[in-house]
Amino acid sequence: MPTMPTLVLVGHGMVGQRFLEALAERGLTDTHRVVVLCEEPRPAYDRVRLTSYFSGRTPDELSLTDAEFIARHGIELHLGDPAEHVDRATRTVTARSGLQVTYDTLVLATGSYPFVPPVPGKDATGCFVYRTIEDLLAIEEYAKEHATTGAVVGGGLLGLEAAGALRGLGLDTHVVEFAPRLMPVQVDEGGGAALLRTITGLGLSVHTGVGTQEIVADGEGGAVRAMKLSDGSELATDLVVFSAGVRPRDQLARDMGLTVGERGGITVDERCRTSDPAVYAIGECAQAVDGRVYGLVAPGYEMAQTVAAALASENGEFTGADLSTKLKLLGVDVASFGDAHGAADGCLDVVYSDSRSGTYKKLVVGPEGELLGGILVGDADAYATLRALTGSVPPVAPEQLVLPAGAGAPVALGPEALPGDAVICSCHNVTKDAVQAHATLPEVKKCTKAGTGCGSCVKLIGRLLPQNGETGLCGCFPHTRAELYEIVRVKRIASYADLLDAHGRDGARGGEGCEVCKPAVGSIIASLAPTIGADGHVLDGEQAALQDTNDHFLANLQKNGSYSVVPRIPGGEVTPEKLIVIGEVARDFGLYTKITGGQRIDLFGARVEQLPLIWARLVGAGFESGHAYGKALRTVKSCVGQTWCRYGVQDSVRMAIGLELRYRGLRAPHKLKSAVSGCGRECAEAQSKDFGVIATANGWNLYVGGNGGATPRHADLLAQDLSDAELVRLIDRFLMFYIRTADRLERTASWLERIEGGLGHVRDVVVHDSLGLGDELEALMADHVAHYRDEWADTLDAPERLERFVSFVNAPDAPDPLVRFVPERDQIKPDLPLLSIGSRPLEGSVTS
Repeated sequence: MPTMPTLVLVGHGMVGQRFLEALAERGLTDTHRVVVLCEEPRPAYDRVRLTSYFSGRTPDELSLTDAEFIARHGIELHLGDPAEHVDRATRTVTARSGLQVTYDTLVLATGSYPFVPPVPGKDATGCFVYRTIEDLLAIEEYAKEHATTGAVVGGGLLGLEAAGALRGLGLDTHVVEFAPRLMPVQVDEGGGAALLRTITGLGLSVHTGVGTQEIVADGEGGAVRAMKLSDGSELATDLVVFSAGVRPRDQLARDMGLTVGERGGITVDERCRTSDPAVYAIGECAQAVDGRVYGLVAPGYEMAQTVAAALASENGEFTGADLSTKLKLLGVDVASFGDAHGAADGCLDVVYSDSRSGTYKKLVVGPEGELLGGILVGDADAYATLRALTGSVPPVAPEQLVLPAGAGAPVALGPEALPGDAVICSCHNVTKDAVQAHATLPEVKKCTKAGTGCGSCVKLIGRLLPQNGETGLCGCFPHTRAELYEIVRVKRIASYADLLDAHGRDGARGGEGCEVCKPAVGSIIASLAPTIGADGHVLDGEQAALQDTNDHFLANLQKNGSYSVVPRIPGGEVTPEKLIVIGEVARDFGLYTKITGGQRIDLFGARVEQLPLIWARLVGAGFESGHAYGKALRTVKSCVGQTWCRYGVQDSVRMAIGLELRYRGLRAPHKLKSAVSGCGRECAEAQSKDFGVIATANGWNLYVGGNGGATPRHADLLAQDLSDAELVRLIDRFLMFYIRTADRLERTASWLERIEGGLGHVRDVVVHDSLGLGDELEALMADHVAHYRDEWADTLDAPERLERFVSFVNAPDAPDPLVRFVPERDQIKPDLPLLSIGSRPLEGSVTS
């Protein structure tokens, strides 16, 4: 057997790993010996999402490869052993360990290194760079013991990422940027101003237009205590992170005698070959034929594909790349694409700016109306569609593409507006046609890698799937929600994973599902739990991963990051003793109290780590979860009825309490609201509820399908003059028939209008039992009632469930420093910018 040629890859970052995958896709790992020399002590990981480490993602979860991939393809991976010398004459690479490998092809993917300005004191204790997981671990360890204030040198992409990390560690954080605005490469003056307003509103201090002159330390080699700035001011700080950009790591290439660019970067041709035909360079260490060094992952991936294609004797060139980018910095969406700064001759700008909401949108339009580029700050939902339309004339006027809904904007452009060759995923250069050749999101990711890079295209991909007019719940399941309900009920499937494996689409089986089907299936399993034997708590195991955002902490997340606590008060009836407990809890935890429209008392302003302490007090006093966070029954509102009111003809309070206690905790496709009025005067507003009851002299009238909100609907009379038992039986049937047949997130009002036959069909099924389902529907409800348990009481009894109630998983005792309040009307309100109504004139504007 002839000896296989040897390919040596120097560097194993994101681009290096993509190169290995491209080799494997072409079968080159079967025809070549592949040796990888990696400087870091761990294999390739997602550097784009590096900051997510501080929000709980582990290094293993950031990993982009696994031992199975390396072993399956016979790749020799040497961690912590970088290449230190290359002899081009003998084609030999020598690693730090002394390992020598003779190569036929050498690929340099050495990436870049952080630029540290040559300022005095830059090597003081407490100075860090922000580039690797090891850097983050060092920052985290130092911050815990030695710092309360941190400063970031650099206000670009990496600088703001670093600032977010310091804020997540609980430090008072400063950003120092030499340019006159944040993110000067990506956004213009208007975008920078919008970004600045939002970031300073989050509690960060930003210093633009000034440079760092000196790091002041306590003696030579001592710890950081301040920074001197170019405007003569001094900034007190305990920790400094340099994140002022990166430089190509080309020293190895220089030592080899390869040609490098005047400002750095290994020069390569359109096939990514260096001045030595046996040596290639890809990623941030390479200078492309257009003279640019690309600092984004997408061009690096394209270079990796180009070299793999060249080694496989395929066509392919890299002559330049799209610099579009979308990311979330400190919770703010920022995106730029195409000719964002309007450098083209004759171009015009279309701008929408609303400083109240922190929204800034600019489109650059060519002389013929073609979209050339744009900048989006605060609202970047349209990024994927707009980027894909770049270079073409949009189907609507450009000003309509930046206006918000209700201000002259049309319905958002759908995927149908994009041509088939529009690039949907710029990280992997995947077109709309390529996406629509597959049926599910997991299949798209597996076959095209679209959506596995920066992730900004995932939402658009989801809108492109499923195709061919299928009515499945999502790209993972070919079945509707109602069909999945029947499958779960009949086959008694108590696991989402089992349901996906048995009934998901081929490409989705064995996968993780998506944000559409996971909560929908979680709701189905919860509503059928007693019947199918799924008795797990919503915070246990797989069920916890299926829940919507609020359910993760059994509380409603508020706009400043705090949570509201809503104990159940059936029918609005509460004893003085329980009122006193609520008052004491609100006082002791400093909470804002508000009586709601549903006749309950909401307690606002709780930090996540306080929730178990608050609920321990409430549960001890006899309260239970009001399910204000879930897609479940909220309240059954009532008037005082005949007990007190001279007009009342039935005991509405008794009935409301009975109904609320019967249906509490019932999980449904959407929230459920109810009310009971003691007479026709309708003080409880029962006819605006999902199911409402109005007393008559002969019993009760039942109304269904009402709701308030943005599209109010008056409820329809389903049955009249019902006895107590008849009323409960029909409500049981109605609710279970709705849960059984509704779509995900469909209120009863929309369901009643959509379902074939409308109210008449529902009346036939519920009242007249036309389908013979009455006993079955009643039995399902009886199972729910018999097995109801309060979620908060059960949570307090399980220490493992309580472990999730922390602001920072890596600092469980630390409260979130950004959850702050200010006084208002003898209580508290969130400390957020521009909350006051009418505090300033309308600042939204559109210019073109």
